[in-house]
Amino acid sequence: DEKVKEMLGDDILVQITKELTETIKKSMTIDWYDKESVQAQMRRSIRRLLKKFGYPPEDTEDVTELLLKQAKVMCEESFV
Repeated sequence: DEKVKEMLGDDILVQITKELTETIKKSMTIDWYDKESVQAQMRRSIRRLLKKFGYPPEDTEDVTELLLKQAKVMCEESFV
C-alpha cells in the first residue's frame, strides 16, 4: 500500500517483513491451516507486530488475513 509505504518508509517495512516471516515460520506446524487455535495465535502475533511498528490500525485486519493466505500458499508450495 503506497500510503503505508510513504508513512512508514522502506526501512521499517523491510524490518516488519523480516520479523513477520520469522514469526509466521515459528508458528507453522504440519497442519496449522486446519487448526483455528493456531491460526488465532498467528493473527494475534501478526497484529502485535504490526502495532509495534505503528502500522495503521485501520489496515491491520486486511493485512493480517492477506498474510495468513500467503502463508498457506507458501506452506502448500513447500510440500509440492
